[in-house]
Amino acid sequence: MSLWLDLLGAEIRFVDTASFGRIRVAEAGRGQEPLLFLHGIGGHLEAYAKNVVPLSDRFHTLAFDYVGHGLSEKKVLDFTPLTFVDQLGELLDALGLGRVNLSGESLGGWVSALFAVKHPERVRRLMLNTAGGIPIVGEKGRADLENLKALSQKNAGQTPTFESVQARMAWLIHPNNRHLLTDELVRTRLFFYLQPGMREVAPRVLAIIPRHDEFLIPLEKISCETLFLWTLDNPVHDVESARRACAEVPRAELYVMKADAAHWPQYEAAGEFNDVTRRFFTSGRIGRP
Repeated sequence: MSLWLDLLGAEIRFVDTASFGRIRVAEAGRGQEPLLFLHGIGGHLEAYAKNVVPLSDRFHTLAFDYVGHGLSEKKVLDFTPLTFVDQLGELLDALGLGRVNLSGESLGGWVSALFAVKHPERVRRLMLNTAGGIPIVGEKGRADLENLKALSQKNAGQTPTFESVQARMAWLIHPNNRHLLTDELVRTRLFFYLQPGMREVAPRVLAIIPRHDEFLIPLEKISCETLFLWTLDNPVHDVESARRACAEVPRAELYVMKADAAHWPQYEAAGEFNDVTRRFFTSGRIGRP
């Protein structure tokens, strides 16, 4: 299905923030309990194309591009996960949202958790979807991180190509789901990577990757109900990494996806992801389907 068809029913607009400029937002289900989706490093809101509209039956769903990503403003900043924590706070202020639910994938989970620690009064429930920012267990995880760094560098500081973007996005997706990596999806990301200002901004963003261990989440300080949503084939942080991290969070549980998925379960297995998301953010527990 086309990304455009997936997002039919969502409003796409730009929101002005105090320090981070114009931020592109997709939203649906206004008037209901807010649920924000945060994408991964080098990503964009289309990562949640299969979730924003379906979950708007229960929530006011929002996905957005980080500063320096997608079609949001390309500011030259000292990028760390804390940069995006501050952006999230300003975006919530600009949208007039107080207490919200957060679901973040990869860097998005990392940022969401750091935000929940810094602003516990603003987070109702938290989903860490194949999140970064937790300790890496084992040599394979370190090798996966180095592979991510190498693939990402081919799209930063030089002109990205369809092939370099495709290779980077293939890292996200389980081999059984490669049919989801369509030309449209790859060309969408390539379009974003060719935006003015990206040549200067992208290397600064990707410098976060080798600094992973400098900004680990203080897991024991997360006070809200938390779900670690994981996959059996997630790169960098395997299920054991998630299990150990989950044990450090006072009010947390771990859910491992049943469908084949790697680092993009919200896109690779949208039906299962949406069902689990609906149940968790409604009750704070997964329970039985």
